[in-house]
Amino acid sequence: MTINPDISVLEKNICYEFKDKNFLKLALTHSSYVHEKMINKVESNERIEFLGDAVLELVSSDFLYHEFPNMHEGELTKLRASLVCEPSLAAAAREIGLPDFINLGVGENKTGGRKRDSVTSDAFESVIGAIYLDSGIEEARKFILRFVLNDIEKHALFHDSKSKLQEYAQEKYRSQVEYRIVSESGPDHDKCFVAQAFINGNAFSEGSGHTKKAAEQAAAFETLKKLNL
Repeated sequence: MTINPDISVLEKNICYEFKDKNFLKLALTHSSYVHEKMINKVESNERIEFLGDAVLELVSSDFLYHEFPNMHEGELTKLRASLVCEPSLAAAAREIGLPDFINLGVGENKTGGRKRDSVTSDAFESVIGAIYLDSGIEEARKFILRFVLNDIEKHALFHDSKSKLQEYAQEKYRSQVEYRIVSESGPDHDKCFVAQAFINGNAFSEGSGHTKKAAEQAAAFETLKKLNL
């Protein structure tokens, strides 16, 4: 099921018009849709996502290598992980309105698949793969620079948010940050958890994620923003 079938709107959002629309249509086709329609599994976006993931890793690695000439390999790896992690890609997908265009099976759609980070981040990588197949590495690079590598400081902060919040709690309250899972939803294979951060017994912001750890990371990030840290 697609909320907005007019993919020209999506092309406008991403500032790229496909020469072969079939690449984009493939990138937007989730495996649940293919299964429900009894279509060949290779007609889902899993293969093109595999390609997009490789292109994303190459482009982000190349960018960081040249952008930070004095950064050691371990630091580069950590920074790259923060830029291309599932929550970061899902956030980028939502910025371009991608979830509205994903073809999902009825069951997947009813259980909130369109809002799950795992689904939206996979579709985002699939779009990268589609652009690469349609026009090559340079157009894929432009897309990645525009929508993934556009706010490195924010992504790095998200990746380090739990440790940064713990440093704040220890310094100000001599206390540990406590995280509590306040809700969970979705099927067993694709849960969505909501965590809340507590400092010195006081409740702070909530965050959601595909895993409990990711939800805690998001809660820490939202708390840091609330505290203007």
